[in-house]
Amino acid sequence: MSDGRLPVDGEFALLLTHDVDRPYKSVQGLYHAVERRDPGQLKSLVPGVNPWWQFDEITDLEASLGVRSAFYFLRERHILERDPADWLDPFYWVEHAGRYDVQTPEMTDLLERLRTGGWEVGLHGSYDSYDDPDRLRMEKVALEAALGHEVVGGRQHHLNRGPRTWEHHRDIGLRYDASPGSSSESGFEYGYRPLRPFGDEFVVFPLTLMEAALPDPESKFERAWEVCSDLLEEADENDAVMSVLWHPRLFTESDFPGYRDLYRRLIERALEMGAWVGPPGEYYDLMDHPRSESAGGESAGATPSRAEPALDDRGDLRTDRRGITK
Repeated sequence: MSDGRLPVDGEFALLLTHDVDRPYKSVQGLYHAVERRDPGQLKSLVPGVNPWWQFDEITDLEASLGVRSAFYFLRERHILERDPADWLDPFYWVEHAGRYDVQTPEMTDLLERLRTGGWEVGLHGSYDSYDDPDRLRMEKVALEAALGHEVVGGRQHHLNRGPRTWEHHRDIGLRYDASPGSSSESGFEYGYRPLRPFGDEFVVFPLTLMEAALPDPESKFERAWEVCSDLLEEADENDAVMSVLWHPRLFTESDFPGYRDLYRRLIERALEMGAWVGPPGEYYDLMDHPRSESAGGESAGATPSRAEPALDDRGDLRTDRRGITK
């Protein structure tokens, strides 16, 4: 907006997102049973028992507060689709173990319920797709086929990004990306407003907070809340657009105590402060966008094209004891 005001009715904006990495708990139950000395964790190996399927709990929580969010769905490669050299890397086996298919009846039913309920469904580009436009396009087409509706934005898996990732996103028809950010640090590193890397209608929503960056709320709930509260105050003081990521499996109270309560408290406090709260796709639709003169050129009335912020490396891909991707 030319006068600096937000395009929404609110003191600031809080964008709610969920990366759907691992909706099924299986072999992770073995790890948790040993790590926590809790044989009850082995119940997740029983067919039909899946504590990480938290979609109803999330949507019920959000609906009770009168808000909606975005869910980004992933199609990670099968290990046999990879170069044989990758078969020796334990990281790719971990990714393989979390795979799921958005075209199964259970998933298509979920996608339909999310879409008709007012939640946004977006693309969670697979680990290597940030630099593979053909694969990224295929994943978008597959998700849209399962959803029966257009997908307008998303976030790359592990927050991966390269010099041409945003160009690939725009070329396949995405209108926004929500990847820039960190799994270990929180804050407004990229400023307080969305970015327009090409000076046109393509928008980037930097990630302000991933739950993995917080102190573990199981033992340090008030410290974790203090980080959230301080970010909300900073957003309010700067009329900011703040974006947060909570992975669905972390709503499983038995495995990740405190994260569900922290998420609810974050939303409640934002609403008390007069924030606009919702998914990035809805916020995007409320923004004023310049008209493109060409697919790759400057736009009439657009702000001058700005260079991408300096790219970080692809990040530390280790996981902490909570099983959260770092």
